[in-house]
Amino acid sequence: MNARTEPAPAGSDAIARPPLVRELLLVAGLFLVYKLGRQLATGHTGEAFRNAHRVWDFERAVHLPGEGAVQSLLLHGDGLVHLANTYYAAVHFPATAAFLVWLYLRRPTHYVWARRVLAAVTAAALVLHLLFPLAPPRMVSATGLIDTARLYGPSVYGSPATDSLSNQFAAMPSLHFGWALMVAIGLIVATRSRWRWLWLAHPLLTLLVIVGTANHYWMDAIVATALLGLALALIRPGLRPGDPHLAALAPSHGDHGGSRAGSLVPAQRDEQTLVGAGR
Repeated sequence: MNARTEPAPAGSDAIARPPLVRELLLVAGLFLVYKLGRQLATGHTGEAFRNAHRVWDFERAVHLPGEGAVQSLLLHGDGLVHLANTYYAAVHFPATAAFLVWLYLRRPTHYVWARRVLAAVTAAALVLHLLFPLAPPRMVSATGLIDTARLYGPSVYGSPATDSLSNQFAAMPSLHFGWALMVAIGLIVATRSRWRWLWLAHPLLTLLVIVGTANHYWMDAIVATALLGLALALIRPGLRPGDPHLAALAPSHGDHGGSRAGSLVPAQRDEQTLVGAGR
């Protein structure tokens, strides 16, 4: 997919690019917070399984599609289910990291916005993980789903009783899906290729993978989408004072209806403003 990038001249973007050392420290700090959340979540196994039954019953009550239908598609071939497990294990962090690195180097203004949104969504997710521990469907026999990673490999999780690297009772919301959706939205906003909407294939594929491998319920993705939508509504792409694109993004005095300028999913008239800010 062609992002149609151009060499970034020494200008407003060069000034707007945050110091690299500070950004690395911020990422390290977020990782430590995540590790702390993992430790705080220890000891909520019973509550996590009770919540799992509640979520499963709620999905059936509102007639959401059964997660088993997606898993059945994956189980048609060992190669397909192995590929899905690999996607779950290997794409999540590298794709998000590559997205942030690309924005940092090529679209610094958009990078600051995307980093803030991802940090806000992650922080809100960690709080929800603590308030609402949730066992994934692969652990709940009532779902009738199997742990595809354990049976077909590769698996990123060990036994829940001994796994000290991840919180396996943090299914809701799904950061796998929330981050993937933000990657797609960020690339759609920051690029102007006619093919940029194809980036939505990443969260769509991620959704099918997390559900089909029985790592998440549909509700986990729905809640992640809601959190991301709230973060996007509160955190807008910012421009530096005096930037010539700032006036174009501001609503005119007579604009009392229609879509607001600077929308996160750019209409055709927004492309020259949001994308131009990163040129």
